[in-house]
Amino acid sequence: MAKVSMVERETKRANLVKKYAAKRAELKAIINNPSTSEEARWDAQQQLQKLPRDASPVRQHNRCRQTGRPHGFFNKFGLCRNKLREAAMRGDVPGLRKASW
Repeated sequence: MAKVSMVERETKRANLVKKYAAKRAELKAIINNPSTSEEARWDAQQQLQKLPRDASPVRQHNRCRQTGRPHGFFNKFGLCRNKLREAAMRGDVPGLRKASW
């Protein structure tokens, strides 16, 4: 089980990403538009830098929904490899079963 503080930190980051997503997209569009003047582009870059660091989606880390484990995460299921295996062995994941050949 991951520390509660680490899970809460990731939750906080996710909330910040949602909060600033529209503003970040708007500023990035101004920066990446070739017809934008240099001054407007510079101002947009300065405003983007003033946003909180945790508002960037790159700083998010996927965590298992049950344990909070940060490694061995399967995006399709939202679980780490250990809990995914347990769920598959119990038959909780439809269509997923142990391979044999």
